[in-house]
Amino acid sequence: MSQPEIIAATNFIRNMIVQQREAGQQQKVITRFPPEPNGFLHIGHAKSICLNFGIAQEFGGDCHLRFDDTNPEKESQEFIDAIKEDVNWLGFEWTGDVRFASDYFEQLYDWAVNLINTGKAYVCELSAEQMREYRGTLTEAGTNSPFRERSVEENLAEFSKMRAGDYPDGAKVLRAKIDMASPNINLRDPILYRIRHQEHHQTGSKWCIYPSYDFTHGQSDAIEGITHSICTLEFEDHRPLYEWFLDNLPVPCKPVQTEFARLNLNYTVTSKRKLKLLVDEGVVNGWDDPRMPTISGMRRRGYTPKSLRDFCDMIGVNRAGGVVDLGMLYFALRSDLEHSAKRAMVVLNPIKVVITNWEEGREELLTSPSHPAREEFGQRTLPFTKELYIDSDDFMEEPPKKFFRLAPGQEVRLRNAWVIRCDEVIKDAAGKILELRCSYDPETLGKNPEGRKVKGVVHWVSATHGIPAEVRLYENLFQVESPDSDKDVDFLDHLNPDSLTVVEAICEPSLASAQAEDRFQFERVGYFSADRYDHQPGTKLVFNRTVGLKDSWAKIQQKKG
Repeated sequence: MSQPEIIAATNFIRNMIVQQREAGQQQKVITRFPPEPNGFLHIGHAKSICLNFGIAQEFGGDCHLRFDDTNPEKESQEFIDAIKEDVNWLGFEWTGDVRFASDYFEQLYDWAVNLINTGKAYVCELSAEQMREYRGTLTEAGTNSPFRERSVEENLAEFSKMRAGDYPDGAKVLRAKIDMASPNINLRDPILYRIRHQEHHQTGSKWCIYPSYDFTHGQSDAIEGITHSICTLEFEDHRPLYEWFLDNLPVPCKPVQTEFARLNLNYTVTSKRKLKLLVDEGVVNGWDDPRMPTISGMRRRGYTPKSLRDFCDMIGVNRAGGVVDLGMLYFALRSDLEHSAKRAMVVLNPIKVVITNWEEGREELLTSPSHPAREEFGQRTLPFTKELYIDSDDFMEEPPKKFFRLAPGQEVRLRNAWVIRCDEVIKDAAGKILELRCSYDPETLGKNPEGRKVKGVVHWVSATHGIPAEVRLYENLFQVESPDSDKDVDFLDHLNPDSLTVVEAICEPSLASAQAEDRFQFERVGYFSADRYDHQPGTKLVFNRTVGLKDSWAKIQQKKG
């Protein structure tokens, strides 16, 4: 697979590497993307993927994909497979085989023994609650564990028994012996190993003790020869611990950790815990629900790899943080789809139109470009018949001034076809409109009518040849800009009850052959994608709305404010 073109946007990490190379300090750049396989990747991970793989690509280096799989209770092969697929779908390939921190468990265990032998680690029997009490606060120093001064021999024996499975979960832990009075709480004798009698997705039942993320992460980087350990700012306070391990263990190299601001997107939640809750509570239909900010969900909704890469390039890399407006993501998406999506006509809320002066049984096959600017996309055929469908939003019985669509006695052009005039509105006994009876002007195909102006243009589909389709209209999942900022309010209270509306639409015949994940601009309506799983070409058409043609959603939010 060819790597995508990466725009070398200036940022402080790139500038740092350029300076290192100019000073002769760096020969080969080796980065890594190290997700924990405890959920699907989200839009924030896309930024990290683009950064790590992009830096390696720009400087002719390597980027590893490594799963930091230290908590088997929350991890699964499903998440591993989804993450690999997401990275590939975004357009990137990792160097060599997929790596796992669990590949290094034996080495990590040996290094833990090394810390015990040098008097820098001990087995502690405090309960979790006691450990929290002993830890202290941001303003008060912690208290040494009563087990802190065990002998090396006793600690080695206890740690060996922990590995052998002699103790139940939570009975004991291995802790580093650093400084319980440190102003950085991460250095107050952090946990290195916990007892977990849990099957591991990679190592099976070989281990019943598992290393902590902090103990695993830096040493895994060192084993792999990572030159730039790039992570988000919440790990900045962990950097002294990262460096303490590297300084106190016989590691083959000492990677340098550099932090950047994570992506915060308004009207969006990216906490894995909260995303999991949305899935577990049935608020959404899985991790790849098109309303989710997961890469898989965005892919299913119709986002393109390029649009996400472009968005990550637009927002840049810095340490300042802040919140990115959702409109910027939509801009990147529309910019790509405008160029890459074929055109089609689809009526979402059909109302029948009968052309009274059109001969019974007559059909005309009109043609239109599949894309106005891309000849290679070819032409599509549009059958025109006596009975058509237009969208009910394009008709008003009592229109306001400057309503340029269809109304009684008013004319409108059918897109790529003739001008029609509404002559009669047919209703049932309850007053519901059943159909519109219209006449067409046969002299207006491809040209304006004589002596009058027709301003409105509406889309249509032949009632005879139109194909039914399920169309899922997605909106943002949350109604407020910061759904999880108020700790006193459940973020679920901010859910948008109209985040999904399903309609039965009528499509032009060309869409019968649409394949799963094909993307289209439904003319005058928005951008849509054939559903990745439910769409069946020729038998069951299912389309997801990706984004509207204009940023009407943002305007609605402004009016609400």
